[in-house]
Amino acid sequence: QVQLVESGGGLVQAGGSLRLSCAASGRTFSTLAMGWFRQAPGKEREFVASISWSGGSTYYADSVKGRFTISRDNAKNTVYLQMNSLEPEDTAVYYCPAGSSHYLLKYGRYDYWGRGTQVTVSS
Repeated sequence: QVQLVESGGGLVQAGGSLRLSCAASGRTFSTLAMGWFRQAPGKEREFVASISWSGGSTYYADSVKGRFTISRDNAKNTVYLQMNSLEPEDTAVYYCPAGSSHYLLKYGRYDYWGRGTQVTVSS
């Protein structure tokens, strides 16, 4: 089993930045692909970004490309999401999934899922 705990969410003005963290425990973190999804009220959950176990390959949703950066620190068992130039449309609960493939994570194929952290962007 893997436990995932997201943190770093909060309230920020449009144009601002936040960095989300997801700490993993319970299994060798460096063997897991990691990602971020989000879900806004009344909307379906959507893929944001994913990263391979080594950190050498990443995927991003078109809506965040150029503004968000996913990274990981295997020594700290943590994956990050640096979010810049935030927009009100980025308001959502952000979740951290883990799985065997960062490619499959894009399609919602995950093995573990965190409880989420709220991000609110005011206009």
